[in-house]
Amino acid sequence: MSDILKQLAEILEQRKGADPDSSYVAKLYAKGLDSILKKVGEEATETVIAAKGGDPAQVIYETADLWFHCMVMLKHLNLEPQAVLNELERRFGLSGLEEKANRTN
Repeated sequence: MSDILKQLAEILEQRKGADPDSSYVAKLYAKGLDSILKKVGEEATETVIAAKGGDPAQVIYETADLWFHCMVMLKHLNLEPQAVLNELERRFGLSGLEEKANRTN
């Protein structure tokens, strides 16, 4: 995993025990999963709007917000970002159509 993702995951884990009055992430954790998911949804929408707007800097900024809040969600669920990277690696080299056909849903 990239160093920044690893460092961020470690900080997000530490924030689980922080005072919600002193940490944005601790406040998100304290509000619970529904509030975290709401933020993920908001950030996803802002990312889509930025992409439609066509400003590369804004797309990068909003995508960073989206990734950050997705990582908060993962850590809240006691999941590691590395698991997502492992899944992407597993899919590497498969066609999207083949991967979708192989899903067991």
